[in-house]
Amino acid sequence: MRQTLITPLGPISLSEEDGALTALHWREGTDSSPLITEALAQLQAYFAGRLMAFDLPLAFRPGLTGAVQRQMVQIPKGETRTYGQIARAVKAPAQAVGQACGANPLPILVPCHRVLGATTLGGFSAPGGVEAKVWLLRHEGGTLLL
Repeated sequence: MRQTLITPLGPISLSEEDGALTALHWREGTDSSPLITEALAQLQAYFAGRLMAFDLPLAFRPGLTGAVQRQMVQIPKGETRTYGQIARAVKAPAQAVGQACGANPLPILVPCHRVLGATTLGGFSAPGGVEAKVWLLRHEGGTLLL
């Protein structure tokens, strides 16, 4: 059972606990479960352009990070939001939303790459950083000033 997916952004593996995904790692992995196998299959379909939205149980973090994660999963593929828009929705400063995005343990599945600064792209945790974010946004058909 393959527990690592090789993607255009490099290897991806996942962790799960109590029946929910807890982390996406930018490296090869050894964790194995039916949920991880399904999640990697959905990620493969996403990278192949066949999947519009993930249907997986996700473990959201408590507090502000979890509130921001819940906002991010609502951003449709091909669309973006700003840190300020999410900040208004969760009633927190935009800088705190940026930090919560940076602490997102489930990039791609919880699409922090779809969150942008008012005048910048912001950052991204994948190897390649902002270049990976741009690749994901283009892959999703996002309409940015790229």
